[in-house]
Formats: sequence, C-alpha cells, structure tokens
Amino acid sequence: MASTLPDPHPGAGPTPADGAASASRAAERAGVEAHGIDHIPESERRGRPRELFSVWAAANVTYLSLVVGGALVLMGLSLWQALVVIVVGNLFWLLTGLLAVPGPVAGAPSEVVTRALYGVRGNRVNNAVTGWLISVCYFALNLAAAATAAFSLVDRAGLPVTAGVKAAVVVLIAAVTLAIGVYGHAAIVRLYPAITLVLSAVFAVVGVAVLRHTDFGYAPGQPLTGTDLWATVAAGTALIASGPLSYTTSADFSRYLPRATPAKAVAGWTALGGFVPSVLVCGIGACAATAVDMNDPESSLQTLLPGWFRPVFLLALVLGTVALNALTSYSAGLALQAVGLRIRRTLSVLVDGAVAVSLTLYALLVSDFLDAVGDVLQLTVLLLGPGTAVYATDILLRRNRYDGPALADESPGGPFWYTGGFNWAGAMALIAGVTASALCVDSVYTGPVAAALGGVDLALPAGMAVASGTYALLSARQRQAAPRAGRLPEQP
Repeated sequence: MASTLPDPHPGAGPTPADGAASASRAAERAGVEAHGIDHIPESERRGRPRELFSVWAAANVTYLSLVVGGALVLMGLSLWQALVVIVVGNLFWLLTGLLAVPGPVAGAPSEVVTRALYGVRGNRVNNAVTGWLISVCYFALNLAAAATAAFSLVDRAGLPVTAGVKAAVVVLIAAVTLAIGVYGHAAIVRLYPAITLVLSAVFAVVGVAVLRHTDFGYAPGQPLTGTDLWATVAAGTALIASGPLSYTTSADFSRYLPRATPAKAVAGWTALGGFVPSVLVCGIGACAATAVDMNDPESSLQTLLPGWFRPVFLLALVLGTVALNALTSYSAGLALQAVGLRIRRTLSVLVDGAVAVSLTLYALLVSDFLDAVGDVLQLTVLLLGPGTAVYATDILLRRNRYDGPALADESPGGPFWYTGGFNWAGAMALIAGVTASALCVDSVYTGPVAAALGGVDLALPAGMAVASGTYALLSARQRQAAPRAGRLPEQP
C-alpha cells in the first residue's frame, strides 16, 4: 500500500482542511469525540487512571463470562479445579494492563503505537487482521448472544418472535451499542461507572441465588487424571485467557490521561477492572454448573432465580453485551482508520457495525454462520497470544518511551518506516510465535506437538514465549546493526 503524508486532521477523512476543522468543531459541540487515531495534545488530556476500572469492569460483567465458567465444569473439571483455572487464566489481565501504559505517554491508541513493532505498512496488515477482522467477528457473536436474550424478553411480553421482529431487535441493540461507540471516549468514561453498578447489583442477586444451590464438593462421576486432566486444564486456561488477550487495544482507553500519569496506576486499574469481575462472574458460572445444565445457560439459570427477577436478568445480559460491544466497536473503528482508510472515526464505527449486524442477521435468519465463525475464533489465541507477547516485549525493551508525534509520521524515511514500511523483527517474531502455537494447539484441529503430548494444548505459552524471545533477539541485532530512531528509540 502506498505511503501517505501525515494528515493534519487524521480523524477527519479526505475533506478540505477548513471543512474538516468545521466538522470537528461541530462534532465537539454535539458531544461526539472529534479525535481518531491522531495524537492527543497534552492540553486535551483529562481524567484519572482509576476511571479505567469501571471501563473494563462494565465490559466484563457479562453473560459470556457465565457461559465460559460453566463450560469448565462441562469439560470434566471439578468445581475447585475449575475455580483455580479461572483465577490462573484471568491473570492474563496483567498483560492487558501492561499494554495500556503506552496510551498516556504516546497520546495515541494501540493501533498507532504498534507501528513501532511492525512498521507503518506492516502495522496496516496487523490492524486489518487482529484489529478489525477479529473485532468485527467478536461483535457479531456478542450481538447474537444479546439478541437471543432479547428474544426471550419479547416472548415473555407475548409478542410473536418472527423473523421481522428478530431483525428489529438486532438492529435496535446494535444502534444503542454504536451510539456509545460513535460518541466515543468521553461517553464511555461517563456511562460505564453507572453500568458497572447496575450490572454488579444484578449479578450479585444471581450469585446469591446460584450459591444457594451450589454443590461445593462437586466432582464428575469419572474424575479426570493424568494426561486427560492436564489437557483439560491447559484448554480451560487458554479459554479463560482468550478474554483478556482479545483486548490488545487497551491503550485506546488510556490515551486521554495526562502524559505524567504513573504507568503502574494505568496498568493496575486496567488489570483490576478486568480481573475482578471476570473471576467473580466466571466463578458464578462454574458454581451454577454444579446445580443446572449449563449447556443451555440462559434457560437453566432462570430456574434458580425468582420469577420477578428473570426479566431483569435478561435485560442485564443485553446491557452487559452492549457495554462490551461498545468497546469493541470503538477500537474496531480506530483499527479501520489505522489500516489506511481516510474516513472519520464516527463513520468507521458505523461501517464496522453495519458489517457485524449483517453477519448476525445472516446467522440468525439464514444459516449457522456464527457457528463457523465461532470455530475460527477458537483459533484466534494462535494469533492474539503471540501478538500480545510481541507488544508487551516492545514496551519493556523501550521502557515505555514512545513519541506520539513520531508515531503519527507515516512518510517514507520517517522514524517508523524501517525497511519498505516493515519492521521485520516484529513480523518475523509474530510469524515464529504463530507457527509455534499452531504446532502445539488442540482445538479445531490437533497440532503435531499436541498429538505427541496426548492432547495437551500448549499453544498459548509456546506461542507467547517464542514470539517474545524472537522479538527480543532480533531487536537487539537490529539496534547493533543500525541504531536509528525507528529501531527501539530512547525517547525522552
């Protein structure tokens, strides 16, 4: 893809400068975030790092966490084994926290910071796949889950759940979700504390109801042992870890903080906001699986709840998914800009939403497309694990020294142009990590290493270790060969 000179209005699209400025001012007056992937000047920074807690908590008090927690018991683990796996898998939120720390320093979203890893052109490829395609698929899956809960509400109201009604429900939920994504960062920061409180209250009631029926001594009739046990533990840990690993864009939500914000505070509040609710809600799902059949969690969980509370529970499932998908749509919109499309952030969010809604409607009304997408997303850990490892390694090697204006320079010869627009250290590290993961996976298919180990899936640790080690080695050689601004610069 041909290089372009830096856009004076990166979030504005291909319009004349005066028109872009006018549109930006109009957006700000309407409360819509005017910035896209452009650098956030210090004069426009605001907020405190503790605000990040509610941003991530609201997105993780969700139906999906309940389902995943219950799935661990269905896989054959005892309750206490499942709870240990839940805690260990959610420790990957520490990495999500680490990936958020460049935001305040660079004043840029993750989609731009990663130019340091892959080069300007290489990063466009990275954003097209890990930033946009995977995000849109997750948006569609989550939207389908929210719509299913909403269909139950429609049925309880005595209305016919026809194809037309289903389509209207999907569009309505998507419209609310995209409205938050379009209004952007300020809207998310303002709304999510209230959403967190509401969802926490609802899930507290659910938790009490579930714990009253939990069999704390639960173990399967034929307990797993030996290789079978370790294979299930590894698969369960990867399943839980796929949640935090899918948020490689955490700097998107920290970039408006002042540059001097302590990195430990940014990382800590981000990690805590994801870890605490994920552990609690996944734990409720695991406990529920000892009392009801979590193959149909929505219907089964309602049997444990008071009749008056069931509609509230269904509404909470929809609200939680809206909160989750609003973050997804926001980052996907930035990713679409970072791919190189010269469109406004607001329009890019709507484009992402339109694609996701189309996939969801096709799945719900025409075919089982989302089943196929779900199988594909099981393999995203092969890419997201190594990608997270490369990003985290770069942050540590640079000691979080990123120059936002330099990252915004897309011109040939710029500090992050590297060789032909590609940083081959990052690209080769990612390829090596994905290859290692593919050899060790036991999911939709079984890799040769997993087969030799009797089905033990080591794709996650193997891919991350190989990617991180390869990037550190190649970057060290790169610095020795040609120390220059784009190659692990020591920014002031």
